[in-house]
Amino acid sequence: MPFTEIVGHQKQLEVLGRSLEGNRLHHAYLFLGPDGVGKRTVALSLAAVIHCSFGNHDSCGRCETCLSIRDGNHPDVRVIKPEPGKREITIRQMRDLQRQLEFRSFSGKKKIAIIDPAHLMNIPAQNSLLKTLEDPPGDALLILISNNTASLLSTVLSRCLRLYFSFISVEETAGFLEGRKGIAPEKAKLLAALTGGSLGEALNCDENKLLDQRKRWIERFSSLSQGNHRGVMALAEEMAADRELSLQVVQWVEGWYRDILIHQMTGPEGEIRNTDMGEKIHEAASTHPFKHTLSVLSWIGRVKGELQRNYNRRLILENFLIKLVDRNPCGPGAVPT
Repeated sequence: MPFTEIVGHQKQLEVLGRSLEGNRLHHAYLFLGPDGVGKRTVALSLAAVIHCSFGNHDSCGRCETCLSIRDGNHPDVRVIKPEPGKREITIRQMRDLQRQLEFRSFSGKKKIAIIDPAHLMNIPAQNSLLKTLEDPPGDALLILISNNTASLLSTVLSRCLRLYFSFISVEETAGFLEGRKGIAPEKAKLLAALTGGSLGEALNCDENKLLDQRKRWIERFSSLSQGNHRGVMALAEEMAADRELSLQVVQWVEGWYRDILIHQMTGPEGEIRNTDMGEKIHEAASTHPFKHTLSVLSWIGRVKGELQRNYNRRLILENFLIKLVDRNPCGPGAVPT
């Protein structure tokens, strides 16, 4: 995919574009950010720009070279991930990569290795990769992709140039779904809001299933009464069993409170994301104290960061839910059902 067709991440693309124009690409990058926002897409697009048969400062996206990179068949571009049935990237895979990088490229251009997800490399694999990072072949480019740095050795991190990726704006996601995928505007806007700016999730999710899941989990939150610590413990335990689920549920709750805040600050004319819950948002905004809404959003920001860094999920969620039920004078029942 050409750079010009990528949704969002304009600052990151500008950094890479300037490096390409000045022939100043770093030998190793770490693309860091949430899952599903397009980090691998950018990495493959960078590979296509470097190898494209006809492009200058961007790839054409149509030549045989671009198509082979897109399909994973280009001999000088490798994507390294856990092997089937494995949960880690192993030292054997890293040693194989080192051998491949020692050979001259087929195209005469850079040999590119994309390690995704890099945080699944076990410690021996990372130590093996470190040798390549310290003394890389002149025509090699390594791109590590990860959603966190907690599992990566400091020696690996210090030898990579970091590019930070964040969620794509709801507006950009909705515009893509509407303009390129032909989804109706209201449906595109709701789907973008539900997936929180993760274009990959928006493209691959089942909308009806996602709506049902959101409703069910929000109902679980709303069923908690003030001081119901037993219910809090049970809900936290269930959420903590799945990292991605816990992040998704917290994201839905954040979106709900964000809409309450917008309604409180701008009235019913405000631009809310949960458009299918307009009446409930109006009701909650009229009963929630403004300061409490701000407090909840502040708590959620910290919770998301701690969950991303793989801290103790159950403890994080228990603390958050206890604060939510004990400090909300309206009770969590103000959350929609």
